[in-house]
Amino acid sequence: MRKGMFAVSVLALILAAGAARAGEPATPTTAERQKAFAQTLPLNDRQDFEFADKGFLGTRADPIIRRADGQAAWNLAAYDFLKAEPPATVNPSLWRQAQLLSKHGLYQVSDRVYQVRGFDISNITFVRGDTGWIVIDPLTMQETARAALELVNEKLGKLPVTAVVYTHSHSDHFGGVRGVVDEADVKSGKVPIVAPKGFMEEVAAENILAGNAMSRRAQYQFGVMLPPGVEGQITAGIGQNIARGSITLIPPTVIIDHTGQELTLDGVKVRFQYTPSTEAPAEMNLYFPDLRILDMAENANVSMHNILTPRGALVRDAKAWADGLTEALRLFGDNSDIMITSHGWPRFGGAVVKDFLADHRDAYKYLHDQTVRMMNRGMTGDEIAAKIQLPPALARNWFNRGYYGSMSFNSRAVYQRYMGWYDANPAHLIPAPPADSGKRYVAAMGGAAKVKALAGEAAAKGDYGWAASLLNHAVMADDGDKEAKRLLAGVYDQLGYQTENALWRNMYLTAADELRGGVRKLPPSMTPLDMIAALESQMIFDVLAIRLNAEKAGDARLRMVFAFPDRNERFLIEVRNGVLVAQPSKGGEGADATLTVDRAVFLESLFGGTSLLPKILKGEVKLEGDRAAMSRLAGWFDTFPSDFPIVTRPN
Repeated sequence: MRKGMFAVSVLALILAAGAARAGEPATPTTAERQKAFAQTLPLNDRQDFEFADKGFLGTRADPIIRRADGQAAWNLAAYDFLKAEPPATVNPSLWRQAQLLSKHGLYQVSDRVYQVRGFDISNITFVRGDTGWIVIDPLTMQETARAALELVNEKLGKLPVTAVVYTHSHSDHFGGVRGVVDEADVKSGKVPIVAPKGFMEEVAAENILAGNAMSRRAQYQFGVMLPPGVEGQITAGIGQNIARGSITLIPPTVIIDHTGQELTLDGVKVRFQYTPSTEAPAEMNLYFPDLRILDMAENANVSMHNILTPRGALVRDAKAWADGLTEALRLFGDNSDIMITSHGWPRFGGAVVKDFLADHRDAYKYLHDQTVRMMNRGMTGDEIAAKIQLPPALARNWFNRGYYGSMSFNSRAVYQRYMGWYDANPAHLIPAPPADSGKRYVAAMGGAAKVKALAGEAAAKGDYGWAASLLNHAVMADDGDKEAKRLLAGVYDQLGYQTENALWRNMYLTAADELRGGVRKLPPSMTPLDMIAALESQMIFDVLAIRLNAEKAGDARLRMVFAFPDRNERFLIEVRNGVLVAQPSKGGEGADATLTVDRAVFLESLFGGTSLLPKILKGEVKLEGDRAAMSRLAGWFDTFPSDFPIVTRPN
């Protein structure tokens, strides 16, 4: 079973960033480093700006895209501050990337292909068919996708949507589907929805088990609790941020399961490259042979991508990713005049497309091969991360820079894929928990005052990384040490300002924010109902199993049947030895109790918090046998906190 989100999808964080907690200004050291870094950049290379501006047809008059409750789902004006010169609080390379990604509106890519960019973290593409629009990747949210379609209709004339394509199984590429198409048209066969093999399985699997932890960590990765600004969130590296609206899902009706498979959608021929286990577990690229346009989905980007996303996920296969780019270059490189992607801006010109694919491929291949080479020489993941760098010929490409993923983080991921977390040093077999380590280190260094003094000396020299390590021990040792928290927050400010990586900036600055004022409280969120409906019934009980608190259950044993008459399904769950096991059942189990309930009602109770008791009392839900068994079972389940600490550990 793949890791994923339980209570809230990572991309479904519907919340408002709180008021800014004042950070520290850039120190003279940081300001000087920004200036020196800018001198190393090929800032005279303006090709990306030319490509990003090409074909601009206009944008919304009203910058606010609203939800049904009147609140903003997206604000196109939120990043207008990026029109200025880079301040000392932002890495100049990252500022450039944020400027490019903040461009928004409708763009003509070719005579039949258009994109709306900057309305969400991803792009939505419209291909003009014989009778209407083929929509590729309908964004994260219903509201932003609807706004994009409205802009297309306004600028190009109203046409029906005749097909939808999901390039892969991440929410920012399907979540807005109900904003562009009616499910009745899909069910009737009028509008096909095309997706790669394994799409629905991966959508469900990646949004279930580890979701509470992933959602909390995603607050750091995307900086969703930070206000946009020069001392706050400025970009997510491949898009500005996550829209705040309604994630939806309509299951696909046409499946792509092999490379070379072709479809004709509304008169437009499409050839597919099936690329599982690359950027997503279920993903595909598209090629339009009559248009000579290649859509690389999220397998190619305006930044190095993540082999392991900081929010948490299964480690991706860097070798398979590079191999997929090699295959795309071989299949389509000589016959493509334009390349589009699910994030960022297009590439124009056959030679440009080929060079991009080759150099982007080489970056992932270099990452994989050199990490494994150094690993086989006996280097640990941390040692490799400290050493590995792209060669100049690859590093000079803006699209290989680490705005989203990074060589150091990704090399650790490659190491982890092959070797796991353990570096073979027995001293690391039983690492102490952070709070315990913090107390021991602080005591060994002569007490908290000494540690803070050493950290201050390091920070004064501009050695912010070492200062952070020292102060982290002090904070972990004593959650009540306000001075240590203040000092560490200031150090994280400088590290966040200096980094070229958007996600690192967001993580540093979110950490600083929480050290200053504690974890910001989230409003209640609901798992998207469309996503819940996609769950296999067996997965429901996998969710229950990971919520079972073994200490609460103790030595108790319980057998209970769950019957879903609307699905003609029955499952026997058994609790024993602190473990919950579920399996399909045909009856005659000798269970303590049987609950007969429509699956939709059960899912609403599990994910939406609606009590079953009133329905049981009314007879709408049937509970037979030992009625107390249901209460005992419910009492053994944990409720996961959405605000658990990350940069502190309460003593």
